Amino acid sequence: MTTPLHDRTDESLIALRRILRATELYARDLAHAAGLTPAQLRVLQIVAARDDATPKALARQMGVSQATVTALVDKLVARGLVERVPSQTDRRQTYVVATPQGRSRLQDAPDALQQRYVRAFAKLADWEQAQLVASLERVADMLDARDIDAAPVLTSGEIQPPRPG
Repeated sequence: MTTPLHDRTDESLIALRRILRATELYARDLAHAAGLTPAQLRVLQIVAARDDATPKALARQMGVSQATVTALVDKLVARGLVERVPSQTDRRQTYVVATPQGRSRLQDAPDALQQRYVRAFAKLADWEQAQLVASLERVADMLDARDIDAAPVLTSGEIQPPRPG
């Protein structure tokens, strides 16, 4: 006979697996539809929304290192979706700017998974939001994940895979 504790344990593991699968499926759909990873899409979204996106500002907003942002921007530059533009007032400063092709790619991309989450989260009552945040933080603690560098991008795996060697 199964006890309620085991049922809840299984239910919680199933819910976690559903969340992981949703992020995997979204990443696959995004790669197919727009040819981008979720992290690349997020960089492109931020850059398209700002006139003054610097690598440092991108790293701060995404909650990742500047090296990670540089690698993401390098990939977007190579694909012609963004370009680096020197500042007119400070030669040391460079801005990342979306190209027309990048803006077009944004329109073709499916709705980002985190944007769906943000819309649904915003509809919750304040107490539900607080309870959900506390529960998710508790799950992260239970998985010893409190010190893992994480950006507000729903994707599985690393934002930027480690470089070999």
